Amino acid sequence: MNKLPANTGWLWVKQGFQYFRQQPMEFSTLFIVYLLFMLIVEFIPYVGQTIAFILMPLFTLSFMQACREIDHGVRVHPRMLLYSFRLPQARRLMQLGVLYLLAACIAIAASTLIDGGVFLQFITGQKELNAKMIEQSDMTLAMLFAMLVYLPALLAFWFAGPLIAWQDMPLFKAIFYSFFAALKSIRVFLIYGLSWFALGGIVPSILSIIFASITGNPNTIIFIMMPMSMILTIILYCSFYPSYKSIFAQADEAPSSTIS
Repeated sequence: MNKLPANTGWLWVKQGFQYFRQQPMEFSTLFIVYLLFMLIVEFIPYVGQTIAFILMPLFTLSFMQACREIDHGVRVHPRMLLYSFRLPQARRLMQLGVLYLLAACIAIAASTLIDGGVFLQFITGQKELNAKMIEQSDMTLAMLFAMLVYLPALLAFWFAGPLIAWQDMPLFKAIFYSFFAALKSIRVFLIYGLSWFALGGIVPSILSIIFASITGNPNTIIFIMMPMSMILTIILYCSFYPSYKSIFAQADEAPSSTIS
């Protein structure tokens, strides 16, 4: 595991953009297919959202594999979305997804200690979100507390998927290595997180205000926000691979895609 300077977090974001810039249409198609697939899964009665959560590590790894293949001159194709499902380690990746779900449930449940269950009721669809609800409860603080509770799990899961798939680690060994690798690079992740907060939150808000003031129609904001949100999400997915590559030095490893 490599020790990295703090500004590497910003470099991961830039490298994610560079991957997207190399094949923007291919990544956009891959992402749209991913969204459609997840939409279909979530329509499954009772268990759809649970299944979608469990499959998340497999789809995240597929985007990382796409970046990995670009390093070797391979064209990204929608079939790459199924890359992880064809691996011998697919079962372990789904077990990782179950742990994702468990950790998220624990974090959301912990938020009830702050707001008495308002955030939990919103997440489960028992209440509709409105300004009055936010003002009269500690929901914002509860969300921040839930994020804090989930943070150790986030560090533990960050590299677990590729460690399972590409280094064939057992589930809990991969989680162990991921946690301490991420903890060792916590300053890097801090810069990485702040960079995404600026790009995903502050910059779109400023552009939306400027765009609305120019056009004079606030409703037109959606036409700039939707494509921008999609592109930023794709770049976010693309930035996962540089983080793994920087810390575990896998740049010279040959691609292992089973896609023909």
